[in-house]
Amino acid sequence: MTAVTEFPHDRDEHAGDAPVTMLNPDFPFSYDEYLAHPAGLGSVPEEMYGTEVAVVGAGLSGLITAYELMKLGLKPVVHEADRIGGRLRTDSFSAAPDVVADLGGMRFPVSGRALYHYIDAMGLETEAFPNPLSDVTPSTVIELGGEAHYARTPDELPQFFRDVADAWKAAVDDGARFTEMQGAIRARDTKRIKQIWNELVPTMDEQTFYGFIAASESFKKAGFAAREAFGQVGFGTGGWDTDFPNSILEILRVVYTDADDQHRRILGGAQKLPEALWSHAPEKLAHWPAGTTLASLHDGAPRGAVAAIRRHESGDLEVTERWGRKATYPALVTTCQSWLLSTRITTEEALFSPQMWMAIERSHYMSSSKTFVMVDRPFWKDVDPATGRDVMSMTLTDRLNRATYLLDDGPDRPAVILLSYTWNDDALKWLALDADERVELMLHSLAQIYPDVDIASHIIGQPITVSWESDPNFMGAFKANLPGHYRYQQRLFTHFAQDELPEHQRGIFLAGDDISWTAGWAEGAVQTGLNAVWGVVRHLGGSSSPENPGPGELLGEYGPIALD
Repeated sequence: MTAVTEFPHDRDEHAGDAPVTMLNPDFPFSYDEYLAHPAGLGSVPEEMYGTEVAVVGAGLSGLITAYELMKLGLKPVVHEADRIGGRLRTDSFSAAPDVVADLGGMRFPVSGRALYHYIDAMGLETEAFPNPLSDVTPSTVIELGGEAHYARTPDELPQFFRDVADAWKAAVDDGARFTEMQGAIRARDTKRIKQIWNELVPTMDEQTFYGFIAASESFKKAGFAAREAFGQVGFGTGGWDTDFPNSILEILRVVYTDADDQHRRILGGAQKLPEALWSHAPEKLAHWPAGTTLASLHDGAPRGAVAAIRRHESGDLEVTERWGRKATYPALVTTCQSWLLSTRITTEEALFSPQMWMAIERSHYMSSSKTFVMVDRPFWKDVDPATGRDVMSMTLTDRLNRATYLLDDGPDRPAVILLSYTWNDDALKWLALDADERVELMLHSLAQIYPDVDIASHIIGQPITVSWESDPNFMGAFKANLPGHYRYQQRLFTHFAQDELPEHQRGIFLAGDDISWTAGWAEGAVQTGLNAVWGVVRHLGGSSSPENPGPGELLGEYGPIALD
């Protein structure tokens, strides 16, 4: 976490040294313990073995869903419009295929225990991600208003930044019971978590992130300059002022669960995880012979892009692929961005209630842009003899780039600079520009901070860039709820429990990080995928083990409150 916002990690007397997990306060169900339980995720009747279940999307949520359904003896049929991985997308530089860039998810908080269950099960290796002022980041430069501040440790920053940090700590403690909530999360004290959160939600649902900090006594006292600097530098991973219009509830979900802290990256790129799920043979399989994989069930490739979903005359769900092939399924899980159900996939309106369609259409997706270049070596570790400083550092700035990250695999190998990682309005500034134009502008901005460093002379190969909002299969990077959106998120998240739905709306399930309470984090994709698995199992006549109740069994007790 950056020095600007590092919280005191007070230990709850009941939690001891227990770690913080992404035990979300809206539904504090321990998905990691659910996955680890020897009783497994339930079972379906033997007569249902081999039953096909459609899964739309081969991103992380879709593949988690398919992988677990396969283990239960069902036959997932995965449909994918582009490539396996979704927004866990890794590209390599053509001149050096082993040098990679993560265009989507690139850093994963260790508090996401359900996600790491799969990372570990797939045998993937991780290492600490070089966030600003993290232990593995040699140095950080914070440049605001034309003034640059160099630091290797938080203590080297000016007092002003510590004052900003203190204001943020006071704001979330006084206004959102931060220390109390994190203690309850450490202790996995579900009753306490729900008590605190259920009191906060009605008072904060309609408040913006900026409104929260501006109304806090600590930031009022610190003044506008502190609020401005906080927006530029932010917490954990950099500036968050592009989130200022979003609901404060979204931000609290992040900081309570340490999602902004202790990040790791997957060696070889984040796409290795979904690719591993596609090709991995689980040890425990119902029905299928040993060695069965998702790839083998699909003869090596997913089915094509989905063009339409409707209720077939038989009562099953009919999927029409882009080029006309049709198939029917008793259950279907859609894991694509929910907007696509109205913009890219012709979806029968009767499959969802008007209230659900409202929730789907009101989803607010954030834009995001990244631009990478490969360089001949990690030259930024060179030391300027005149100053004794690294010639270049991980950089946070109010210039166009906003955040620049330095990634390497050793001193004598090509390395990668993530020249710019931006969100929302900042990302839209790049949208109309091609890769070369983006690089030129980014280098110009960095030259104002590092006038004696010729970054361009180190660049080799072609740049890699992405604007997720321009990809027709995504139309945005991740969801971030606006004020007043709590009711919509509640509808989306709880849709997997379908006992109360009319018959004609059952059997189609929603999953993906945007359906979760932690949109933008891979942990949310995992959790909603597991919710969908529970829903499919129940829909097909199966059940959870009494020893390991699933999310549906505990939704009534732990689930999100209704505001009206």
